Amino acid sequence: MTNPILALKQLESLKREFDSQSAQQKKTCLDALKSAHLKSADQIARLHEVLCFMQAWPDNEAILSSVDAMLERFEQRPDLKKHADELLNSGIAGTPINFRFYAGTTKWLADRWPEKLHIDWEDFENAEKLEGYLSLLASYSETPGLDNITMELPEWINRLKGPHETDALFVIRRLAVVFFNEFLHEQQCDELDIPLILSPGAGVPSRTLAKRDHSPIHYQTDPLVRTRPVPSEEIHRSLKPPKLINHAEGTRFVDLARCAMVTRQRDLDAFSYADANDVSVLDDGDLQFVLCGVVPERRFLLESLYGFLVLKNGVPISYGAITSLFNSAEVAYTILDSFRGSESARIYVRTLAMVYHVFGCDTFTITPYQLGEENDDALKSGAWWFYQKLGYLPRDKKLKKLMEQEMSTMKRRPRHRSSLAVLKQLATENVFLDLNKRRDDVLGVLDLAKVGLKITDLFAKRFGWEREQGEKALAAEAASTLGVASFRGWSAGEKLAWQRWSPIVALLDDLQRWPTADQEALVQIIRAKGGRQELDYLRGFDGLVRLRKAVEKLTV
Repeated sequence: MTNPILALKQLESLKREFDSQSAQQKKTCLDALKSAHLKSADQIARLHEVLCFMQAWPDNEAILSSVDAMLERFEQRPDLKKHADELLNSGIAGTPINFRFYAGTTKWLADRWPEKLHIDWEDFENAEKLEGYLSLLASYSETPGLDNITMELPEWINRLKGPHETDALFVIRRLAVVFFNEFLHEQQCDELDIPLILSPGAGVPSRTLAKRDHSPIHYQTDPLVRTRPVPSEEIHRSLKPPKLINHAEGTRFVDLARCAMVTRQRDLDAFSYADANDVSVLDDGDLQFVLCGVVPERRFLLESLYGFLVLKNGVPISYGAITSLFNSAEVAYTILDSFRGSESARIYVRTLAMVYHVFGCDTFTITPYQLGEENDDALKSGAWWFYQKLGYLPRDKKLKKLMEQEMSTMKRRPRHRSSLAVLKQLATENVFLDLNKRRDDVLGVLDLAKVGLKITDLFAKRFGWEREQGEKALAAEAASTLGVASFRGWSAGEKLAWQRWSPIVALLDDLQRWPTADQEALVQIIRAKGGRQELDYLRGFDGLVRLRKAVEKLTV
């Protein structure tokens, strides 16, 4: 086949077909496209998409070898170089990325690729606010010039920065110095909302080279699974335990997860603030789950938080976040665009199986945003019905009635599809998947915000504006109550967790009358909140019935 356009079209039509004849035809198309000159940015992007898919779902070793080689050399294609600017934000190697990254991701990019990061001045809507910070970005002795010489902001930044710094690197690093409190720094950076350009270059994040080496390879020799799995059966199927990996390997996986976000102009806090010391990997046949805990400073007060990346043959195909407590989990899940429509239900249910086995959850919930509230992509894709068909149901009576009405209409008229108005209404409340008997002590039902309000009332009543003194006093009181004589040997994260949890300790009813074993267990649970692996905290909390009931009481 010599016509590259025909070869591309045939490859696209064959990518989800898996038999010996299709494999031969795919190989012929790949050979025709290796050195072909495509005429448009759209054609280049289409070729890239099909190669990424075939890397995750390869037929055999020969096809995978060809696909790997084409992706490794993709940046060198003459047609790509010609159309690189038209492929802005495609995530293809050799093309730029323009996005307003959040502070955590911005810092990571500045640390890793300082020479590749620049400010997009033309698109900077909050430049005046940054201009107001100029005197803070400079030293005091520079103020005579700043006060009396008129220059445009880009000129000033160019004047202030070092000869080997980009404008973005200077601003990012100086803001971190000025706003040395990490949370204040993050708030200021997010308010500035600086548009950044990440230029292409060696090692810069790309979807093209996202595959992780040394991952297990499974060739697709059977047709794709298109039947909808039964979650209650699939979730209980045995699963290998996760393996906690070392810091160096954890860093590589965290980088892989962050690259998957950057190349798609997305941000996920669980990846931005991931802790390379708390990364686990779980192999599940052709899938590999990477669990990323967050650094102690960024952990939630009560729930545990883990980001996850799903790899297929080393290629990131989906990601999300797991918020867990009370043997229940809120699962935010996204399958990446290149891989939608290919075993989505199977992969999602295997993700639930992972959560069930690793986090010990028998109840799962999906929040309104994931269902379509203020999320047009989820709304238009019919996300609500995707989850409903897997067993998720609303608990709100009005929404259950609306669901039943829609199902009745679908039964009468199989071609019926819910209107956007109906989908918006359905997406206003959480939906739940209960593997066992329905219970109400689960995330999505418990009002954990009320715990925060009770803590606010405690601080207001006893300490007023002296919050820091209050934290110290409550930490000392908790130590006295629970018999912690010294914090010697505790890590900084463990000490921080103690400080943050002390107000909860002060609110727990009858704590002094708890059995000694339960009090000692509580100390270890709090310590685990700031320890290496937050899963230890979660398992401890969920396993201590007295603590569960006491915290549940605070949610009323």
